[in-house]
Parts: sequence; structure tokens; C-alpha cells
Amino acid sequence: MKHKIITLLSILTLFTTFSILSSQKDIDAHAERTYQIGTDVTFPPFEFANNQNKYVGIDMHLMKAIAKDQGFNVKIKPLGFNAAVQALESNQIDGVIAGMSITPERQAKFDFSHPYFKSGVVMATKPGRNIKNLKDLRGQKVAVKTGTAGADYANGLKNRYGFKIVTFDDSNNMYEDVLTGNSAACFEDSPVMKYAIKQGTNLAIVTKPALSGSYGFAVDHGKNKALLTAFNKGLNDLKKNGKYDDIVNKYLGTKDHPVKAQTNSSSRTFLGLLKQNRGALFSGLMETLWLTVVSIFFATIFGIIIGLLGVVPSKFSTGFSTTMIYIFRGLPLLVLALFIYTGIPSLTGTKIPAFVAGVITLTFNEGAYIAAFVKGGILAVDSGQMEASRSLGLPFGKSMRKIILPQGIRIMIPSFINQFIITLKDTSILSIIGLLELTQTGKIIIARNLEGFKVWTIIALIYLIIITLLTWLSNWVQRRTNL
Repeated sequence: MKHKIITLLSILTLFTTFSILSSQKDIDAHAERTYQIGTDVTFPPFEFANNQNKYVGIDMHLMKAIAKDQGFNVKIKPLGFNAAVQALESNQIDGVIAGMSITPERQAKFDFSHPYFKSGVVMATKPGRNIKNLKDLRGQKVAVKTGTAGADYANGLKNRYGFKIVTFDDSNNMYEDVLTGNSAACFEDSPVMKYAIKQGTNLAIVTKPALSGSYGFAVDHGKNKALLTAFNKGLNDLKKNGKYDDIVNKYLGTKDHPVKAQTNSSSRTFLGLLKQNRGALFSGLMETLWLTVVSIFFATIFGIIIGLLGVVPSKFSTGFSTTMIYIFRGLPLLVLALFIYTGIPSLTGTKIPAFVAGVITLTFNEGAYIAAFVKGGILAVDSGQMEASRSLGLPFGKSMRKIILPQGIRIMIPSFINQFIITLKDTSILSIIGLLELTQTGKIIIARNLEGFKVWTIIALIYLIIITLLTWLSNWVQRRTNL
């Protein structure tokens, strides 16, 4: 009896000790909580990546300064504006700071901090064009960036002034559309447009700021109240001690100390850009290759299973295989990625990391194509061979494994290599959910130096080199399998 009591007391003591340690751990974790903060990182001077590929700008410095002041940590997630907003709605992240204007529509979905910056929308055009005011836009096209105050402003005026709107996901492409003459003008937030012009963008502002509004830090409606309260307290502290003004003036300058433009011409050559950004480009390439390898691995497993089900003598199996191939080949990759990354978490409340969401997207999409050519490769083998093997008494499984599959695999191998190439290219679409693969890396570099043509040329050459090597491999494998 004594032993039982001692044992019971020991168990209770261990349980109590474990509970206390767990509680203390939870307290410590809360005290050092790290919040996931989504941002655009292609919206200078508020958020962009510097030469060391670190995220800087008014918003980035402000967020980090407030976190330090209030004793919490932040992890910046470069998602792009639209993806950041959707990720916040689906609880993938805790907050968004991305030069987001506070509007009644957004206040219905999000809780905003106290305003931390006031701005207005201006119209810019290429110097020399006969565009001086809004009336000159009649019959013209106007470029805007999706989800911005400039886009809202333009949409509110298009019927009155008779112009059409062209929408872009980032500022650089919007500027380029005006510079190439495809659009007559663009609408952009005043400080962003002024910063771009100082950095060498050949545009001129032709209107005074309109639709004055304020930027705010946003959390999902009714959630993360502690974070929102901490942000407001930290913002108030920074304004009182002068750090807020220091942060803003660092990027916007003052009348006595204006921001200097980037004048180093050597860093704007192809070789200079490659040398300056080689670390970021290499990191983006590695992410692309790793994403491709992992995705094609799971896509191959998924595709083989679904493809084999399509040739099994069962109506249910063949129907299931046909349906899966039809669904995942029919869904656009972009839609599938957003559905998995933001749609499913909205329904389940469970966060899905961007990399996992990307792998799942490519697994289903590329796996459906693999399933189609696995099924086709097996069906391409003369049906008489299956009949002959069955007539000799071999069961279906053994006939498939010993006779049909060895011949079908020879037909499939080149298609597998080609699908690897396609998967590599399709990873670029996943930049929409914030994966820092090669394409997203290019966007971030362009946001800093606005050298869109040169950076995209470098990115294109990197893709071309990798795809050429894979094509040579495909041709070599095809020759070997035909021997």
C-alpha cells in the first residue's frame, strides 16, 4: 500500500512540476511572442529590399522600432499587397503594414491602428506628352496598381473623364506601361511617386495630391487586439521621442537635406546588377530548384497512383482517375495556389506555410499531367500483350508489373523530364503567395533600383540556362531509352 501511495505522489509531483514548467514556458513564449507581419516590399520608400536584401523603408523601420519599444518580435513576410491582405483575412499572418490606406470598406474587414502617415494621390505622365490634367485623359488608358488608393481614385473618375484603366500588380510595371506609351498616365501615392522620380524614373507629376488619406497598420477584425494596442502605444512613444520623424526623414528627406538619387552608373549595368544582387539571385534560384524538386517528387507519386487507377479494370477507379485529372488540369495554377494558401485556412482556421502551399499546388497540378501521360503510356502498349499474359495464367498485377509497365516506362521517361521543366517554370506563378523564388526575388530587386528591363533579362537568362540543361538531359535520356 505504501509503495502505491509513494508511486501516486511521485506521479502527481512530476505532473505538477511539468505543469508549472509548461506554464512558465507559455508565459515566456508570450513575453517573447513573434508576430507574422505581411507586407508588400515593392512599395518604396515605405517597403523595399536594400542591396543586402534586407527589408527597409518607412514601414519596415517603423514596425521594428515599435516592436523593440513594446517588447515583442516581428517576422516580415514579403507577400505582395494582395496576397498579404488575403493572408490576413485567412489568419495566415497576424498583421499587415504595407502603406495601406484606411478606407470604410477596409475598416469593415480589418481593425486599423492610429494613422501613422498622411498621403494623397497624384497623376504622373511621361515628359513631353500633352497630358496636363484629368480632362486630357479622355479616350486614353491609365495605369494603376491593384488594391491601392490610386486605383480607387482612378475607378471613381473613369466614367466622368472617359478613360480606361489598366491594372498591374507592382509599381515598376505600371511605370513601364506609361514610359512605353501604352498608357497615357498613372495614379500613385504622392511620396511613392516622388521617390521613384528621384531614383531615376522618367516621369513627371502633373497634378496636386488628391484623395488625401492616411496609412494604418491592420489586423483582422476582432483579433490580435493586444498587437494593435501595442502598435498604437509604440507609435505614440516614437512620435514623442522624435524617432518617428527620424525614420520618415531618412527616406523622404527634408527641405535642407533632400534624399539623394542613386547615381552609381556602374551598379546599373547588367554586370553591375548581377554582381550587386548575386546573393539574392542565388538564394532565389535555390528556392526555385528546391521547390521544383520537392514538388516533382510528390507530383510523381500522386501522378503514378492516379494514372494506374485509370487502367485498373474497375469503373470506380477509372472514374476517380478521370475526375482527378479533369479537375486539377482544369484549374488555373494561380487560382489553385490562392485557394490552398488563403481559401482553405479561411475555412479550417489552420495556417498553411507558403512553401507547403506551393508544394501542394504543384503536386496536384503537375501530378494531374503526370497521371495523364502515365495512363497514356500504359494504354499505348499493345493490348494484346495483356491478353496474352492473362491467357498464360498471370494475374493482372503481375502482368502489369512484369510486362506492361517496363514497356510503358520507356514511353513515359521523356515526358517525366519535360514535366520537370514545366514545373520549374510554373514555380514563378507561386510568387503570388509570397514565396521568395527567382521571380519574386526579381520583383524585390526591381522595387529598389527600378531597372525592370535589365533585371528581368537576367532572370530570363537564368531560367533559360537551367531549362536548356534539362532539355539536353531529356534528349540524352530519350536517345538512351530508344537504343
